[in-house]
Amino acid sequence: MTDTAEISGADRRIAMIVLLAGACIIGLAPILVRLADSGPAAVGFWRMMFALPLLALIARRESGGVGPPGWVLVFAGVAFALDLAFWHYGIALTSVAKATILSNLTPVIVTGVAWLVFRERVRPLFLAAVALAVGGACLMTLARDPGLPGANPALGDALSAMAAVWYALYFLAVQRARRTRGATQVMFWSSLTAAPLLLVASTLLGETLLPATPGGWAACVGLGIMHVTGQGAIAWALGRLPASVTSAVVLVQPVVAAILGWALFGEVFGPGQMLGGAIALTGVVLAQRAARPAA
Repeated sequence: MTDTAEISGADRRIAMIVLLAGACIIGLAPILVRLADSGPAAVGFWRMMFALPLLALIARRESGGVGPPGWVLVFAGVAFALDLAFWHYGIALTSVAKATILSNLTPVIVTGVAWLVFRERVRPLFLAAVALAVGGACLMTLARDPGLPGANPALGDALSAMAAVWYALYFLAVQRARRTRGATQVMFWSSLTAAPLLLVASTLLGETLLPATPGGWAACVGLGIMHVTGQGAIAWALGRLPASVTSAVVLVQPVVAAILGWALFGEVFGPGQMLGGAIALTGVVLAQRAARPAA
Protein backbone atom coordinates (compact mmCIF):
# COMPACT_ATOMS: atom_id res chain seq x y z
CA MET A 1 0.00 0.00 0.00
CA THR A 2 1.25 3.47 -0.81
CA ASP A 3 2.30 5.57 2.18
CA THR A 4 -0.08 8.53 2.30
CA ALA A 5 2.69 10.70 3.73
CA GLU A 6 4.60 10.33 0.45
CA ILE A 7 1.71 11.40 -1.77
CA SER A 8 1.99 14.88 -3.28
CA GLY A 9 -0.76 17.48 -3.09
CA ALA A 10 -1.67 17.00 -6.76
CA ASP A 11 -1.85 13.22 -6.35
CA ARG A 12 -4.08 13.61 -3.31
CA ARG A 13 -6.45 15.83 -5.27
CA ILE A 14 -6.64 13.21 -8.01
CA ALA A 15 -7.22 10.50 -5.41
CA MET A 16 -10.01 12.58 -3.84
CA ILE A 17 -11.69 12.99 -7.23
CA VAL A 18 -11.42 9.24 -7.88
CA LEU A 19 -12.77 8.48 -4.38
CA LEU A 20 -15.75 10.81 -4.85
CA ALA A 21 -16.43 9.33 -8.28
CA GLY A 22 -16.33 5.80 -6.85
CA ALA A 23 -18.68 6.71 -3.99
CA CYS A 24 -21.12 8.37 -6.41
CA ILE A 25 -21.03 5.34 -8.73
CA ILE A 26 -21.82 3.03 -5.80
CA GLY A 27 -24.62 5.42 -4.86
CA LEU A 28 -26.27 4.57 -8.18
CA ALA A 29 -26.65 0.90 -7.18
CA PRO A 30 -30.04 1.09 -5.41
CA ILE A 31 -31.44 3.20 -8.26
CA LEU A 32 -30.36 0.61 -10.83
CA VAL A 33 -31.83 -2.17 -8.67
CA ARG A 34 -35.18 -0.36 -8.77
CA LEU A 35 -34.96 0.20 -12.53
CA ALA A 36 -34.07 -3.43 -13.33
CA ASP A 37 -37.45 -5.04 -14.00
CA SER A 38 -36.73 -8.48 -12.59
CA GLY A 39 -36.71 -10.00 -9.09
CA PRO A 40 -34.41 -8.59 -6.39
CA ALA A 41 -32.27 -11.74 -6.12
CA ALA A 42 -32.28 -12.08 -9.92
CA VAL A 43 -30.88 -8.56 -10.22
CA GLY A 44 -28.02 -9.61 -7.93
CA PHE A 45 -27.39 -12.63 -10.15
CA TRP A 46 -27.14 -10.48 -13.29
CA ARG A 47 -24.89 -8.01 -11.45
CA MET A 48 -22.43 -10.84 -10.78
CA MET A 49 -22.67 -12.29 -14.28
CA PHE A 50 -21.91 -8.99 -16.02
CA ALA A 51 -19.09 -8.19 -13.58
CA LEU A 52 -17.29 -11.55 -13.82
CA PRO A 53 -15.81 -11.14 -17.34
CA LEU A 54 -14.40 -7.73 -16.41
CA LEU A 55 -12.96 -9.08 -13.17
CA ALA A 56 -11.36 -12.02 -15.01
CA LEU A 57 -9.69 -9.68 -17.51
CA ILE A 58 -8.38 -7.38 -14.79
CA ALA A 59 -7.12 -10.31 -12.71
CA ARG A 60 -5.28 -11.72 -15.73
CA ARG A 61 -3.62 -8.38 -16.35
CA GLU A 62 -2.69 -7.73 -12.72
CA SER A 63 -1.90 -11.20 -11.38
CA GLY A 64 -1.67 -13.47 -14.41
CA GLY A 65 -5.05 -15.06 -13.68
CA VAL A 66 -7.71 -15.57 -11.05
CA GLY A 67 -5.76 -18.25 -9.17
CA PRO A 68 -7.34 -21.15 -7.25
CA PRO A 69 -10.36 -20.69 -4.97
CA GLY A 70 -10.22 -21.22 -1.24
CA TRP A 71 -12.67 -21.74 1.62
CA VAL A 72 -12.35 -18.12 2.76
CA LEU A 73 -13.29 -16.90 -0.73
CA VAL A 74 -16.25 -19.29 -0.83
CA PHE A 75 -17.42 -18.02 2.56
CA ALA A 76 -17.05 -14.45 1.29
CA GLY A 77 -19.21 -15.31 -1.71
CA VAL A 78 -21.95 -16.84 0.46
CA ALA A 79 -21.99 -13.77 2.71
CA PHE A 80 -22.01 -11.48 -0.34
CA ALA A 81 -24.96 -13.35 -1.88
CA LEU A 82 -26.94 -12.97 1.35
CA ASP A 83 -25.99 -9.30 1.55
CA LEU A 84 -27.22 -8.57 -1.97
CA ALA A 85 -30.41 -10.58 -1.60
CA PHE A 86 -31.38 -8.92 1.69
CA TRP A 87 -30.43 -5.43 0.50
CA HIS A 88 -32.19 -5.72 -2.86
CA TYR A 89 -35.38 -6.86 -1.16
CA GLY A 90 -34.95 -3.98 1.28
CA ILE A 91 -34.72 -1.55 -1.64
CA ALA A 92 -37.91 -3.04 -3.11
CA LEU A 93 -39.86 -2.75 0.16
CA THR A 94 -38.71 0.54 1.71
CA SER A 95 -37.30 3.84 0.46
CA VAL A 96 -33.98 3.89 -1.38
CA ALA A 97 -32.47 6.29 1.16
CA LYS A 98 -33.38 4.23 4.24
CA ALA A 99 -32.26 0.96 2.62
CA THR A 100 -28.89 2.49 1.75
CA ILE A 101 -28.25 4.18 5.10
CA LEU A 102 -29.20 1.10 7.11
CA SER A 103 -26.97 -1.13 5.01
CA ASN A 104 -24.08 1.29 5.68
CA LEU A 105 -24.02 0.35 9.37
CA THR A 106 -21.47 -2.32 8.40
CA PRO A 107 -18.38 -0.56 9.86
CA VAL A 108 -20.00 -0.51 13.30
CA ILE A 109 -20.70 -4.25 13.09
CA VAL A 110 -17.20 -5.06 11.79
CA THR A 111 -15.56 -3.17 14.64
CA GLY A 112 -17.89 -4.80 17.16
CA VAL A 113 -17.02 -8.28 15.90
CA ALA A 114 -13.31 -7.46 16.00
CA TRP A 115 -13.75 -6.30 19.59
CA LEU A 116 -15.91 -9.17 20.85
CA VAL A 117 -14.54 -12.11 18.83
CA PHE A 118 -10.96 -11.20 17.94
CA ARG A 119 -10.32 -9.25 21.17
CA GLU A 120 -9.07 -6.19 19.31
CA ARG A 121 -8.96 -3.23 21.67
CA VAL A 122 -11.17 -0.25 20.93
CA ARG A 123 -11.40 3.18 22.49
CA PRO A 124 -14.39 4.26 24.61
CA LEU A 125 -15.37 6.47 21.69
CA PHE A 126 -16.51 3.31 19.91
CA LEU A 127 -19.28 2.67 22.44
CA ALA A 128 -20.55 6.20 21.95
CA ALA A 129 -20.36 5.71 18.19
CA VAL A 130 -22.42 2.52 18.40
CA ALA A 131 -25.04 4.31 20.47
CA LEU A 132 -25.21 7.10 17.88
CA ALA A 133 -25.42 4.73 14.92
CA VAL A 134 -28.10 2.50 16.45
CA GLY A 135 -30.06 5.42 17.89
CA GLY A 136 -29.98 7.28 14.59
CA ALA A 137 -31.09 4.19 12.68
CA CYS A 138 -33.98 3.65 15.10
CA LEU A 139 -35.04 7.29 14.85
CA MET A 140 -34.94 7.16 11.07
CA THR A 141 -37.03 3.99 10.82
CA LEU A 142 -39.58 5.08 13.44
CA ALA A 143 -40.03 8.64 12.16
CA ARG A 144 -43.13 9.37 10.13
CA ASP A 145 -42.53 8.94 6.40
CA PRO A 146 -43.95 11.93 4.48
CA GLY A 147 -43.35 10.51 1.02
CA LEU A 148 -43.69 7.12 -0.65
CA PRO A 149 -42.57 4.69 2.08
CA GLY A 150 -42.52 1.51 -0.05
CA ALA A 151 -44.63 -1.63 -0.09
CA ASN A 152 -43.61 -2.79 3.40
CA PRO A 153 -41.29 -0.25 5.11
CA ALA A 154 -40.89 -2.15 8.38
CA LEU A 155 -39.79 -5.37 6.67
CA GLY A 156 -37.67 -3.44 4.17
CA ASP A 157 -35.88 -1.60 6.98
CA ALA A 158 -35.24 -4.86 8.84
CA LEU A 159 -33.86 -6.57 5.72
CA SER A 160 -31.61 -3.59 4.94
CA ALA A 161 -30.22 -3.58 8.49
CA MET A 162 -29.62 -7.34 8.26
CA ALA A 163 -27.78 -6.78 4.98
CA ALA A 164 -25.23 -4.76 6.97
CA VAL A 165 -24.56 -7.88 9.08
CA TRP A 166 -24.00 -10.07 6.03
CA TYR A 167 -21.75 -7.44 4.46
CA ALA A 168 -19.76 -7.25 7.69
CA LEU A 169 -19.09 -11.00 7.45
CA TYR A 170 -18.14 -10.53 3.78
CA PHE A 171 -15.79 -7.70 4.75
CA LEU A 172 -14.06 -9.78 7.44
CA ALA A 173 -13.65 -12.71 5.03
CA VAL A 174 -12.19 -10.44 2.36
CA GLN A 175 -9.85 -8.92 4.92
CA ARG A 176 -8.57 -12.43 5.71
CA ALA A 177 -8.28 -13.42 2.05
CA ARG A 178 -6.38 -10.24 1.13
CA ARG A 179 -3.42 -11.44 3.18
CA THR A 180 -2.47 -13.79 0.36
CA ARG A 181 -4.63 -12.85 -2.65
CA GLY A 182 -5.05 -9.82 -4.89
CA ALA A 183 -8.15 -7.67 -4.57
CA THR A 184 -9.46 -8.53 -8.05
CA GLN A 185 -8.94 -12.26 -7.45
CA VAL A 186 -10.94 -11.98 -4.23
CA MET A 187 -13.73 -10.09 -6.00
CA PHE A 188 -13.79 -12.65 -8.83
CA TRP A 189 -14.13 -15.75 -6.63
CA SER A 190 -16.61 -14.18 -4.22
CA SER A 191 -18.72 -13.02 -7.18
CA LEU A 192 -18.51 -16.43 -8.85
CA THR A 193 -19.65 -18.09 -5.63
CA ALA A 194 -22.48 -15.60 -5.10
CA ALA A 195 -23.91 -15.86 -8.64
CA PRO A 196 -25.36 -19.42 -8.49
CA LEU A 197 -26.64 -18.86 -4.95
CA LEU A 198 -28.56 -15.78 -6.09
CA LEU A 199 -29.89 -17.72 -9.08
CA VAL A 200 -31.16 -20.50 -6.78
CA ALA A 201 -32.71 -17.94 -4.43
CA SER A 202 -34.44 -16.22 -7.34
CA THR A 203 -35.86 -19.54 -8.55
CA LEU A 204 -37.05 -20.67 -5.11
CA LEU A 205 -38.71 -17.31 -4.47
CA GLY A 206 -40.55 -17.47 -7.81
CA GLU A 207 -39.01 -14.27 -9.15
CA THR A 208 -38.94 -13.07 -12.74
CA LEU A 209 -35.42 -13.93 -13.85
CA LEU A 210 -35.12 -12.15 -17.19
CA PRO A 211 -35.59 -8.37 -17.40
CA ALA A 212 -38.62 -7.61 -19.57
CA THR A 213 -37.36 -4.42 -21.23
CA PRO A 214 -34.14 -3.05 -22.76
CA GLY A 215 -34.04 -0.57 -19.89
CA GLY A 216 -34.08 -3.44 -17.40
CA TRP A 217 -31.19 -5.14 -19.16
CA ALA A 218 -29.29 -1.83 -19.28
CA ALA A 219 -29.76 -1.46 -15.51
CA CYS A 220 -28.35 -4.97 -14.93
CA VAL A 221 -25.34 -4.28 -17.18
CA GLY A 222 -24.84 -0.99 -15.34
CA LEU A 223 -24.81 -2.81 -12.02
CA GLY A 224 -22.11 -5.16 -13.30
CA ILE A 225 -19.95 -2.27 -14.50
CA MET A 226 -20.59 -0.38 -11.25
CA HIS A 227 -19.57 -3.46 -9.25
CA VAL A 228 -16.12 -3.31 -10.85
CA THR A 229 -15.49 0.40 -11.42
CA GLY A 230 -17.04 1.85 -8.27
CA GLN A 231 -15.42 -0.56 -5.84
CA GLY A 232 -12.18 -0.43 -7.82
CA ALA A 233 -12.02 3.37 -7.65
CA ILE A 234 -12.56 3.33 -3.89
CA ALA A 235 -9.93 0.62 -3.38
CA TRP A 236 -7.41 2.58 -5.49
CA ALA A 237 -7.99 5.78 -3.53
CA LEU A 238 -7.79 4.05 -0.13
CA GLY A 239 -4.03 3.67 -0.44
CA ARG A 240 -3.52 7.34 -1.32
CA LEU A 241 -5.64 9.21 1.22
CA PRO A 242 -5.78 9.26 5.03
CA ALA A 243 -8.30 6.82 6.45
CA SER A 244 -10.06 9.65 8.31
CA VAL A 245 -10.83 11.26 4.95
CA THR A 246 -11.94 8.13 3.12
CA SER A 247 -14.25 6.97 5.91
CA ALA A 248 -16.21 10.20 5.64
CA VAL A 249 -16.13 10.68 1.86
CA VAL A 250 -17.38 7.15 1.12
CA LEU A 251 -20.59 8.06 2.98
CA VAL A 252 -21.45 10.28 0.03
CA GLN A 253 -23.03 7.06 -1.30
CA PRO A 254 -26.26 7.21 0.77
CA VAL A 255 -26.54 10.96 0.09
CA VAL A 256 -26.41 10.33 -3.66
CA ALA A 257 -28.94 7.51 -3.31
CA ALA A 258 -31.29 9.72 -1.27
CA ILE A 259 -31.13 12.58 -3.80
CA LEU A 260 -31.73 10.26 -6.75
CA GLY A 261 -34.54 8.47 -4.88
CA TRP A 262 -36.25 11.83 -4.37
CA ALA A 263 -35.68 12.98 -7.97
CA LEU A 264 -36.66 9.74 -9.72
CA PHE A 265 -39.17 8.08 -7.40
CA GLY A 266 -40.60 10.98 -5.39
CA GLU A 267 -39.23 9.61 -2.10
CA VAL A 268 -39.24 12.48 0.38
CA PHE A 269 -37.17 12.35 3.57
CA GLY A 270 -38.92 13.99 6.51
CA PRO A 271 -37.10 16.02 9.22
CA GLY A 272 -37.05 13.07 11.65
CA GLN A 273 -35.65 10.74 9.01
CA MET A 274 -33.03 13.28 7.93
CA LEU A 275 -31.93 13.77 11.53
CA GLY A 276 -31.84 10.03 12.19
CA GLY A 277 -29.84 9.36 9.02
CA ALA A 278 -27.32 12.09 9.86
CA ILE A 279 -26.89 10.74 13.40
CA ALA A 280 -26.46 7.16 12.13
CA LEU A 281 -23.82 8.15 9.55
CA THR A 282 -21.99 10.22 12.16
CA GLY A 283 -21.89 7.13 14.37
CA VAL A 284 -20.44 5.11 11.49
CA VAL A 285 -17.63 7.62 10.93
CA LEU A 286 -16.82 7.79 14.65
CA ALA A 287 -16.81 3.98 14.90
CA GLN A 288 -14.24 3.76 12.13
CA ARG A 289 -12.06 6.39 13.78
CA ALA A 290 -12.36 4.73 17.19
CA ALA A 291 -11.22 1.40 15.78
CA ARG A 292 -8.12 2.53 13.88
CA PRO A 293 -5.67 3.56 16.61
CA ALA A 294 -6.19 0.33 18.60
CA ALA A 295 -6.17 -2.10 15.68
